[in-house]
Amino acid sequence: MNYALVTGGSRGIGRAICLRLAAQGYPVLVNYVSNEEKARETAALIAASGGTAELLKFDVGIASETSAAITGWQAAHPDDFIGVLVNNAGIRRDSLLIWMEPGDWHKVLDTTLNGFYNVTRLVLQPMLLKKSGRIINVASLSGLKGLPGQTNYSAAKGGLIAATKALAQEVARKKVTVNAIAPGFIRTDMVDGLDEAALKKDIPAQRFGEPEEVAALVAFLASPDAAYITGECISINGGLYS
Repeated sequence: MNYALVTGGSRGIGRAICLRLAAQGYPVLVNYVSNEEKARETAALIAASGGTAELLKFDVGIASETSAAITGWQAAHPDDFIGVLVNNAGIRRDSLLIWMEPGDWHKVLDTTLNGFYNVTRLVLQPMLLKKSGRIINVASLSGLKGLPGQTNYSAAKGGLIAATKALAQEVARKKVTVNAIAPGFIRTDMVDGLDEAALKKDIPAQRFGEPEEVAALVAFLASPDAAYITGECISINGGLYS
C-alpha cells in the first residue's frame, strides 16, 4: 500500500494536507510531536470521511527519534511504502537578529532544515528502489523574500528551497519528484498575532489564504499529473510576491 507521510500533520496547513491526501485515496501517516489530542482529531476527521490514518509521533529535528519512528514503521509494514512525503513541520521564533537567542536560531533550523534531512533520507531509498515517489517541501514566502524579524525562519525556509532544487536533480531519473511550495499569509495559528486587516491591504488578492488552498496544491504535486514537474518552488500567496 502506498502511504503519504505528513510531518507536522496535526493542525493548520498540515491537517488540511492530511485530509486532502486521504480524500485522494492515500492512507496517511500523521506525524506530531506533543499535541496528541490534535493529532487524534485529524485522524478522526480522516476516518469520518472514509479514509485511513495512523499517528506517528516523533520530533523531526531529533535524528534518533525520527529514525526510530520511521524505521520501526517500515519494519512493521514490509509490504507497504511511503510514496508521498510532505515535509511540513516548522516553527517560528521571531525576533530581530541582534536580540535573537541561540536557542531560537537553532530550534527553527533544526525543525525545518535538519528535519527535512532526517526524514527525507530515511524515506528516499525505498522511493528510489521502486522508482516512484513524491517529495513536497513546505517552504514560505519568508524563504523567498526574507522577512524582518524572521532571519532564522527565512534562513531555514530558504535553505529548504535550495535543498529541494538540488535533490530534485539527484533523483529525477528514478522517477522521484521533489518540489517546494511557498505559502504567504495563510489563516492558521501560525499567523496569530499578526494584523490581518493591515497586512491584507498589501496582498493583491486582498485576503489571507486558506489551508485547504495550500492542500490542493500539495495534492496536485502528489498526483500522477505532476510527474514532469520537479525542482520547482511554487508560490501561493495571493500575488504578494513572485
